Amino acid sequence: MTTDDICWLPATELAAAIATKKLSPVEVVNATLDRAERFQPTLNLFSEITADTARAAARRAEEAVMSGASLGPLHGVPVTIKDNVAVEGFRFANGSAAMKDFIAPSHAEVSARTLKAGAIMIGKTNLPEFAHKVLTDSPAFGVTRSPWDLDHTPGGSSGGASAALAAGVAPIAIGTDGGGSIRCPASCAGVSGIKATLGRIPNETFADAFGNYAFVGPMARTVDDVALYLSVMAGPVAGDPYSIGAPPLDSSPLTRDDVKGLRIGWIEHFGRYRTESEVAALTGAAVAALESRGAIVEPLRDDCFNDLFDTYVVIATTAHTARLSAFADQLGDGMTPSLRESIAKGQGYSTTDLLRAVDRRTQFYRAMQALFERFDLIVTPTMTAPPKKLDAGGSVATEMYAEWAAPLYPFNLTGHPAASFPAGFTRDGLPVGLQVVGPWFAERRILSAGAALEAATDWAKKRPPAPFN
Repeated sequence: MTTDDICWLPATELAAAIATKKLSPVEVVNATLDRAERFQPTLNLFSEITADTARAAARRAEEAVMSGASLGPLHGVPVTIKDNVAVEGFRFANGSAAMKDFIAPSHAEVSARTLKAGAIMIGKTNLPEFAHKVLTDSPAFGVTRSPWDLDHTPGGSSGGASAALAAGVAPIAIGTDGGGSIRCPASCAGVSGIKATLGRIPNETFADAFGNYAFVGPMARTVDDVALYLSVMAGPVAGDPYSIGAPPLDSSPLTRDDVKGLRIGWIEHFGRYRTESEVAALTGAAVAALESRGAIVEPLRDDCFNDLFDTYVVIATTAHTARLSAFADQLGDGMTPSLRESIAKGQGYSTTDLLRAVDRRTQFYRAMQALFERFDLIVTPTMTAPPKKLDAGGSVATEMYAEWAAPLYPFNLTGHPAASFPAGFTRDGLPVGLQVVGPWFAERRILSAGAALEAATDWAKKRPPAPFN
């Protein structure tokens, strides 16, 4: 097995091979770091590659295996962590020049659980400044490119994470999702990722614990790896009130035929936005694959999906105003122009506007709850169009975001779990994703649908063109 072959193994297989001494953690981490360092100049995946500490952790992991110590479910498995998720002692820059030299004083809960499970961090992945857009270009660390086509984005804001996965650099990643930032890059890079139910994975670092719409979650190349990593991340923590009441996660093994009899509502065009024809055809074929495995599919055109951007943009931009204005004053022209524009837009809304948006958020949540009395899952294209060029924009304050990410941000507002799975490739070789949304705490149902889709197609096995294959 070559070092590149090792890098393409799923986390589930790597963990098993390490536990049975078929592979060593040192061998795995060295192979992964070699690939990361080889592709970093072209793809710009990382704000920081943590090679020295990763190699030291790999040596300790190998000693644990050889001594017969108890091993965690991710023992020796390389992982990337997005640079807006704190890892004690490492850079915590949020893609901003204002925080370029800031070192996290403590772990976020998901980081602590990841490391406790035995995973080895190989680097902090790049993101747009304060995760404010669905492309990945940071004024502090530069532009991240897609291994599928260097002129196109791997999505955002978890674009460093998605591009690393697609290029065979580490099998799992931590992403975050405040308006589609796990699902968009999963779609744009041909990988999988889930924004779990509000509270399923604790996000105890978000400023507003009660009006939360931002999530932390797993990304991976295979659905089984997403499920494994979700089981590591999930569970209550005192600082996140929604996590306290979350029921135990069903982490039983996924099967490929659990969609039989499921009632699926299929949304081809989301609200007033139209899905481009090639994306509609590819995602429609993915839905037909689920139908062929026994799902019951019905078109869904409920008017509750209309004009949801008008609600989201008030909530998101006023949050930018309240939390990032001091950074804008500090950085001036050193802040991304589109983030400054989002802050300015938020300043234009009144407290009445914000409260009305919060009320509309509640109304939409209740409409979704009613829909899940009719359907077991709701399925949409992840994005309304293929991956964009690097200079396409993508700030949450823009109409481009409103249209391209139309199926995504609504489910940040309602807290429903939603995942993106590979659904095919355009004629130009660009990935397209299918979004699957479920009732609260129905992650296993969603992942089972993803596993069924994965079994019915070869999309998850496709690799980017040379030299990234």
